[in-house]
Amino acid sequence: MIRTRLAFSPYVAIAIAAAAVAAVPVLSPDRYLLKVLVYVGVNVIVIAGLALLFGHAGQISMGHAAFVGIGAYTSAYCVGHVGLPWLVGALAGTALAAAGGLVLALPALRLRGHYLAMATLGFNEIMYVAFREARGITGGGDGLGGISYPEVAGLSIDSPVGVYLLVWGVALVVLLLVANILRSRPGRAMRALHATENGALACGIDTVGLKIRTFALSAGLAGLAGALYAHSVGFISPGTFGLDQSVIYVAIVVVGGAGSLAGPVLAAIALTLLPYADALIPGLGKDAVALLQDWEADIYGIAMIAVVILAPAGIGGLLTRLRIGRAGEAHV
Repeated sequence: MIRTRLAFSPYVAIAIAAAAVAAVPVLSPDRYLLKVLVYVGVNVIVIAGLALLFGHAGQISMGHAAFVGIGAYTSAYCVGHVGLPWLVGALAGTALAAAGGLVLALPALRLRGHYLAMATLGFNEIMYVAFREARGITGGGDGLGGISYPEVAGLSIDSPVGVYLLVWGVALVVLLLVANILRSRPGRAMRALHATENGALACGIDTVGLKIRTFALSAGLAGLAGALYAHSVGFISPGTFGLDQSVIYVAIVVVGGAGSLAGPVLAAIALTLLPYADALIPGLGKDAVALLQDWEADIYGIAMIAVVILAPAGIGGLLTRLRIGRAGEAHV
């Protein structure tokens, strides 16, 4: 007997995720847990954009933390100093980060592989110095505090539940947008570019334009995440947007797996929650939490090495193999 296999589309996964997001405040309204999950949601937005750029278009970026910083500082300055509405400030941060990605993409078009990585790494370092030196805008090394909560239609979203729902609502919309892109013609063009640029050119794909648009979109999503982070936390400093954070973003995509969206998202959730294990495991000792936080970077490195050796396709590859295995069992 042959049983029909039902396709598990990304839209079904996003719908399940939306239900889970809505259930969290009901099941556990703990303020600390909601704050931690806000960090997770911000990272999911960044990783969704980086998965497009690195995981599908094959363009590595070691400077995505800089785009997060651009979005964060721009939105905070526009709202706190210029007096613009929060939504306008967030859009300004997103647009400026996208413009930064566009500016970086233009000279980097001739670069590939580790040369492109070095160029984006240099950009991250330049922006880190700019964040420290532009004291009138960023507060310098002391950081910028007193950032207002998000405000929509005159209503301030200042409760932990409200901020959590806002960040995750945006994250789910971003995931839906990225899933639509990947299932459309631009997504297929990205995969062709990732496989072989010469082959993509032979198929009539505008590889130059595709690289620029993908880089700008990925940077813009990072800027949006930065704007949400700034107004959710209320304080930002240059150290949050340094090179080490960019390396963490790349590590998450590698662990999640190139060519996948679900894998990097799951990796972002797991690795972001790692230093905050006490929020999920009641009774976890302070010594254990401190140990996890001290060894955070080392755990990321070990995870990358383990993925390269044991599962080169990452979490996404394991999910694909699992899905194929179940499909095989369905045909009996």
